[in-house]
Amino acid sequence: MPKHHKKTATPGGSQRQLRVGELMRHAIADILAQGGVYDPVLQSNIVTVPEVRMSPDLKLATVYVMPLGGKNTEPVLKALAANKTFLRTEAAHRVNLKYAPDLRFRIDERFDEAERIDKLLRTPAVARDLKQDSDNEE
Repeated sequence: MPKHHKKTATPGGSQRQLRVGELMRHAIADILAQGGVYDPVLQSNIVTVPEVRMSPDLKLATVYVMPLGGKNTEPVLKALAANKTFLRTEAAHRVNLKYAPDLRFRIDERFDEAERIDKLLRTPAVARDLKQDSDNEE
């Protein structure tokens, strides 16, 4: 009787994916913070790396980045893509993986989404509904 692998219910993947993603995040953030990439756009922008998501086979890393202040997102993405081979090689040496994962860069939009939800919660309609709910509980 063959054994079948069960899919994990862990958001973001298996424990191994999460651990390797966090190691990659630290490695890429360190490379960018130390100015290891000789690119004028990356050297003139502070780039944070809030998350790296790994594919199940660990061969693709989606790197979520955000330039400080949310400015210059397009030039930063282009500069990261242009220097992806160097970043891939350098991060793989630091993390010590069998295969260096291919890197894909995306802008982290969680901050924008949180701001949008915060604005929604402050609208008069939501305040009115919350007041009605608290009146009904009494």
